[in-house]
Amino acid sequence: MFIEQVPKLFRMLYPHAEWRGNTKEKVVYLTFDDGPIPGITPWVLDLLDKYGIKATFFLVGDNVRKHPEEFRMIVERGHRVGNHTFNHIKGPSYKASSYIANVDKANELIQSDLFRPPHGWMGHKQYHILRRRYRIIMWDLVTRDYSKWLDGEQVFGKLKHYVRNGSIITFHDSLKSEKNLKYALPRSIEWLLEQGYRFELL
Repeated sequence: MFIEQVPKLFRMLYPHAEWRGNTKEKVVYLTFDDGPIPGITPWVLDLLDKYGIKATFFLVGDNVRKHPEEFRMIVERGHRVGNHTFNHIKGPSYKASSYIANVDKANELIQSDLFRPPHGWMGHKQYHILRRRYRIIMWDLVTRDYSKWLDGEQVFGKLKHYVRNGSIITFHDSLKSEKNLKYALPRSIEWLLEQGYRFELL
């Protein structure tokens, strides 16, 4: 529960961050972290095209540098992009100046007003600097598709258990998530549509 749906007390650490969207309607916001990755990100994009869904991709700057074609595909297909630092670094492990420099380096390539901190952690000073420059997008439901302790069916089960109106849902278009993602994402989309949810962009 603590990981999949962060408690209110933890959310209060970053009071101006966005954890959840419209709670009054059956709407969800699909997001993907850690890409772009050849073979995986294009698969996600093709699946989203199949259902006419737009999503937000929080990109690692160094992956954008290495895989510019996949980055262009995301943008050209009408999805939103966000900054996920240049090297997927943990905020508390770095001085504020170094962390902000890493974010700025990523944004030279990504050029977005959205930011999501890797691992969901930022230092106090880092947060207050970044919130003046970006919309900080966290999540209401992280599927844990990256976990080696879970299989695809369990990841899908977590989504069904924790989703609610306004959920910002996080998957990962990464190598370590590939197997679980390819099982859980299409089933999750089908199930959410069957339940009457619609997908919106952040």
